[in-house]
Amino acid sequence: MPDDVVVPGSVANLGGGFDTLGVAVELFLRARIVEIRHDEGSRLVVRQSTPAVTGENAVERAFNLLARKIGKSAPSVTVDVQSDIPMAAGLGSSAAATVAGLRIFERVTGVVSDDLLLSVAAEAEGHADNAAPALFGGLTSVLEAADGFKAFRWTWPEGLRLVVATPSVGLATAKARAALPEMLSRRDAIFNLQRVVALVHALQIGEDGALREAVQDRWHQPARAALVPLLREVIELEDPDILGSFLSGAGPSVAILARREFARIEQMLAALYARAGCEVSIRTLAVHHAPVMAAAGSGHGRTV
Repeated sequence: MPDDVVVPGSVANLGGGFDTLGVAVELFLRARIVEIRHDEGSRLVVRQSTPAVTGENAVERAFNLLARKIGKSAPSVTVDVQSDIPMAAGLGSSAAATVAGLRIFERVTGVVSDDLLLSVAAEAEGHADNAAPALFGGLTSVLEAADGFKAFRWTWPEGLRLVVATPSVGLATAKARAALPEMLSRRDAIFNLQRVVALVHALQIGEDGALREAVQDRWHQPARAALVPLLREVIELEDPDILGSFLSGAGPSVAILARREFARIEQMLAALYARAGCEVSIRTLAVHHAPVMAAAGSGHGRTV
């Protein structure tokens, strides 16, 4: 049995698709199973985590939550976790950890339905937009129905990448959500609905020229602008190779859609943040299309 579970990070919302759209990107969390104890303990323990996590680890929490939901005995599992996904950055680090815990439970007990995995992930996370791409890869939308959450897969155009700027200041999702207005005007709600549908359509047919308009938002980005360094400035950048810009998840990362000149766009962003005296990490990320996978060349954990 492969003993590594590898889960991608994700960029959620994509402009106006708040709590609806997300896309998996090539930043990864790796959880290695180092011990399986067949004692029906139904518990996962993270032996070590890089970077270190204070408090209850989301990998542990998700494994234990799914065990309670299913009511099925499972082994006790010990894992080591290493993540390249920056925390509190709007790149799905918490969702990736949650999905890792769910997939490890599935790995040591048996197949769990996609809908149940997504619903448990949404319960653990409080929303499903990052969890769906972390589970299934690629571009996804989510639907909360009476019987739980469902995910839908959409085409992501070949060669379309995200240039992501992550300021060194973290932003807790809870704080970013607290900034949101309780009410949205009908005019602004219609504005967002029109653009979300236009965005999905543009991505399906590869209509790059429609992306800048389609990723505009009047709901969460204006409310979060004061919390995110240079959000407005990045969104307003005009360049023929910038196809659209938006806040990544709850932030503070900001993403740019592009097909070429990635290094030049990275330099443009670096100069913008440098002028503002803001330390930043900049990455060009391809979309990760595959669901959670076993890492190639992994060893085998000890089973007792």
